[in-house]
Amino acid sequence: MKTHRSLTPRQEALAERNLYTAIAALRDAEEVRAFFRDLCTPAELQAMADRWSVVDYLSRGLPYREIHSLTGVSVTTIGRVARFLAAGNGGYGLVAERLGKWQLHAARAAAFAAAAPETRRREGSRHG
Repeated sequence: MKTHRSLTPRQEALAERNLYTAIAALRDAEEVRAFFRDLCTPAELQAMADRWSVVDYLSRGLPYREIHSLTGVSVTTIGRVARFLAAGNGGYGLVAERLGKWQLHAARAAAFAAAAPETRRREGSRHG
């Protein structure tokens, strides 16, 4: 994360909280779209959309390489999303559950992401 040398950690935390408060004030997907299109570059929006699409594929239990083939998202990013899905802050799972996208296969994806590195290497041909 970029740090602002002129801001204290408290000021940075407040700025971050203000951003989240602004997002929470939006009423529907169109308002969110307009806000994010003003806030983010096209590349930032694409990166976020890519990561979100990976959540759905992981929840369905698709192997990493198949997700890569379907989305073009790097296997490294897919693994990062899987790790956050399994042991992050809970945001991916919360939103997926609220949208009804959470599948039973999410547990499998989470278990694989949390597996020891040697297990991931051994199963890498299946998952990426």
